[in-house]
Amino acid sequence: MKSLIHIIPLLALSSITCCYGFITPGHLRSPIVVPTNYALFSTSIDDANVIEKTSTANSLPSQRRIANTEKFARLPVWPVWQGVFLFFASKIFGQEFAANWEDSIGGRVCPNFFSSSEVVPNTYNGGTSPFVLLVHHRHAFFNWDPVRYIQAVFFPEGFPSHPHRGFITVTYILKGGFYHRDSLGIKQEYGAEEKHQGRHVQWLTAGEGIQHEEMWDTEPDKKDKGKLLTTSSQELYQIWLNLPAANKMDTPDAKVLQAYDVNEANTRQQIPADTTPVIAREGTITTVVAGEHDGIRAPVECPTNAAIIRIQFTQKDTTTWKHILPSSHETAILYVKQGSIQIDGQRIPPHHTVYLSPDGEELTIQALEGEADVLLLSGEPIREPIASEGSMVMNTQGEIQKAYMDYQRGYMGMPWDHQLTDEEWREHVKQNPSQY
Repeated sequence: MKSLIHIIPLLALSSITCCYGFITPGHLRSPIVVPTNYALFSTSIDDANVIEKTSTANSLPSQRRIANTEKFARLPVWPVWQGVFLFFASKIFGQEFAANWEDSIGGRVCPNFFSSSEVVPNTYNGGTSPFVLLVHHRHAFFNWDPVRYIQAVFFPEGFPSHPHRGFITVTYILKGGFYHRDSLGIKQEYGAEEKHQGRHVQWLTAGEGIQHEEMWDTEPDKKDKGKLLTTSSQELYQIWLNLPAANKMDTPDAKVLQAYDVNEANTRQQIPADTTPVIAREGTITTVVAGEHDGIRAPVECPTNAAIIRIQFTQKDTTTWKHILPSSHETAILYVKQGSIQIDGQRIPPHHTVYLSPDGEELTIQALEGEADVLLLSGEPIREPIASEGSMVMNTQGEIQKAYMDYQRGYMGMPWDHQLTDEEWREHVKQNPSQY
């Protein structure tokens, strides 16, 4: 029965965040070649002023454009009944109205399965590589909800122990928090509340193999503490970031990154290790989990050339945010969590995913209707075959099969019941050690 308790939720959530994927080796895509301006090759004296004008025009950064947009399904969970209510609300009052409600009350999860995109071909090796998956969770746990306690018997509040190999999971918490335990004997508490002291992002390198559990920290919201009826609000992003073949069998590790406020006094100082720089400008707050913005680079070490950046527009009036993307970052994806934005004159409503063109140096985003919250994922495509199945991301189907065989043989340690105390869990890990 105990084994069923932690297998059932993984099966139920297989299409949400833990166990999903498709085998898609795909074809390698050649880099897009942009024609060189022919005027620069002219040596005619008569064309001198043309060359000068062309050089001046080329000194301005070219803009990234919208290539496609997509809206992935939002699934009702935690609590299911509230997610169902939001579904009908979207049909009656419109999707943007329901999006605003969801931001306030929760009850849905949105898995962006890039492999199943209907608008981006060859997603793994081209349009969305190195990003395999983006999941947006927004949930709420009520202490007065009887359905919650019945559901928890079969459907634990979180993600019991499960294995990974071959990629990085980045869990970025916006509200609430998680308790983490893994097969390496690491325990972590992280989240977006005061008690977490800015420790809001987990950077987990699965490498050659790790098992971990992430269970919701359902402590009541600050405004509800001491009240009879309470709510525990939860919101996060989970991102699956692929690794090059040379790094897929790296040593597994899990670290927590802490927010670090960048200001005029410390701008020129080195950003401390294991932090995410937070850059406040007039009307915007930019959090750099990986990559660089405005000359400030996140210190996290990553073999994959990628950036993960959150942009919060905080003013009620029009605000513009600009960002220079490396030329190698052919992949650029935006997810609009809250509010609406405009790029190149096109309005993007909330809960939409935007795929940008692979060429162009600068990204300009405007928030025209007040506050907005956007996630930017950009990176250099990994031009290698890829196989993704369940919770493993490798290069070939044979490597996927070996990963699951290694898991079944106990090489990644043995799964544990999420109800174990910390002392019992530590003893379990000691008795069933991971070989990695």
